[in-house]
Amino acid sequence: MEIIDVEPGDPRLTAELLPVLCELRPHLTAESFAEVYDEGYEQGLRFTGAYWHEGGCVGVAGWRLVVNTHRLRMLYVDDLVTAARARSAGVGRALLAHLEERARELGCTAIELDSGTHRRDAHRFYMRERMTIMGFHFDKALD
Repeated sequence: MEIIDVEPGDPRLTAELLPVLCELRPHLTAESFAEVYDEGYEQGLRFTGAYWHEGGCVGVAGWRLVVNTHRLRMLYVDDLVTAARARSAGVGRALLAHLEERARELGCTAIELDSGTHRRDAHRFYMRERMTIMGFHFDKALD
């Protein structure tokens, strides 16, 4: 497996990463994804893809460095998804390990992510990877 960062404007974003990312974020289109990444890149958003040599992109992580008063410096994972065809094959574990290594290189004290309450399989995976449920995430949609 090869894990690579993909920069804005790279054609692999829409051709290879987006189909996998849409398994988690089905509302995304090529246009909205490009807009989010163009704007988010300036805020530190990065996308990393996991590739099987013979099978193309099988996993995607969207992440960023966040500095705050809680963790001081952390790597926040916006998106972590493994293609359905590659689940339970170590892709998620490899991506998370890669992000952990990156976080250590960046001087982070933790990796954090949010996961929807309905994603029970994902929760089991995160707990197997020694992540802890630390709190609730609250949300209020704005008109």
